[in-house]
Amino acid sequence: MGRVLLGGFIAGIVLNIGEALLNGVVLAESMGEDFKRLGLSQPGGDFIAKAVVATFVLGIVIICLYAVIRTHFGPGVKTAIYAGLFAWFCVYVYVGIIQTGLGLVSARLALIGAVWGLVEYAVGGIAGAWLYKDAE
Repeated sequence: MGRVLLGGFIAGIVLNIGEALLNGVVLAESMGEDFKRLGLSQPGGDFIAKAVVATFVLGIVIICLYAVIRTHFGPGVKTAIYAGLFAWFCVYVYVGIIQTGLGLVSARLALIGAVWGLVEYAVGGIAGAWLYKDAE
């Protein structure tokens, strides 16, 4: 379990850096426009703290999934990518379809986020899996 937590922490660092760049730089202007259109204020420190913690938990979940599926797919990069892409689907694809369908975000914004997340989650899975290994 210690290796799952350590690998998950590393995956969480990768995901948090990626999310900070995506939301704080790449999509900052577009998100600001969407917040304004919806009559919402910019997220504050309380939201950001919760999002960072949730993203670290997601990193742990990805590496926990990696630990489980590696018995079937074998250890390594390919399996780490599978674990990351499973989480990517749950976060970006599913939520993106719901948010776009409700008009909360534009299709363009959802697509940019999904493509970004595809790389981010694969890299996060690989980074976290690199530190994971079964107890001998």
